[in-house]
Amino acid sequence: MIEISSAAAPLLIQALRDAVRYNEQLLKSQTLRDRADYGQYFMDLTQLFSEIKAEYKRKEGQAGIPLEDLL
Repeated sequence: MIEISSAAAPLLIQALRDAVRYNEQLLKSQTLRDRADYGQYFMDLTQLFSEIKAEYKRKEGQAGIPLEDLL
């Protein structure tokens, strides 16, 4: 597991949240060509987001911002 600094952790949460939202909308669009491969990427992205959220929750006090405020 990588070590994430308290200063970078909120930014990482927000960046992954935005990436999940963007890719979720992309999966709904009609312009996507290889939906099956992209679906696997989206699943991997959401898994990473879940793991980072869990790690953030353990260190939430150090970051100073509640996870719920970042989501």
